[in-house]
Amino acid sequence: MTFIEDQHYINLILNGNTNSFATLVDRYKDMVYTLALKMLNNKEEAEEIAQDTFIKVFNSLSKFKGESKFSTWVYKVTYNTCLDALKKKKKQNNVAYIEDFSEHQTKKLEGILDNIDEKERNRAIQDCLEELPSDEAFLLTLYYFDDKSIEEVAKVVNISTDNVKIKLFRTRKKLATILKKRLEPEMLDYYEYERR
Repeated sequence: MTFIEDQHYINLILNGNTNSFATLVDRYKDMVYTLALKMLNNKEEAEEIAQDTFIKVFNSLSKFKGESKFSTWVYKVTYNTCLDALKKKKKQNNVAYIEDFSEHQTKKLEGILDNIDEKERNRAIQDCLEELPSDEAFLLTLYYFDDKSIEEVAKVVNISTDNVKIKLFRTRKKLATILKKRLEPEMLDYYEYERR
């Protein structure tokens, strides 16, 4: 799934072989749907957004200049399509006012999370992502679950790399607070006791 392979299919499509677009859709449909679901928290809407995204990608393919990876460009189209949908619906995201979390508390929680098995930890994090505003959940998903670099995330959401770092830091603190409230106190006590 390299950039060169993507470009090969893009060239075929631009030269009139529109059937080749199915290969790119197959390659990126899961990624697009997952990102849309993270932002919209609704399966039907995510499916619609995925379709809209691929229509936009197809119609704008000639504008793709190859300055970034094709996948990064698809992420950006997905993100913007989700933002448009959220604006249209004028959804009010429930933004919880979360108390500041000290660096020590954040590190302590990360230590506890390190001791929970990976599957359980990922499930806990995924559950808590749903409590974050969609744009923040999207950032964390790109960076931590899709392993995008700071530079790639910056291109997708169209902000500077410094802003990405600041947003990731703040969002991690919010996520840590949500995790702390969500994880059962007995579990926290157990893992804290084990670390002594």
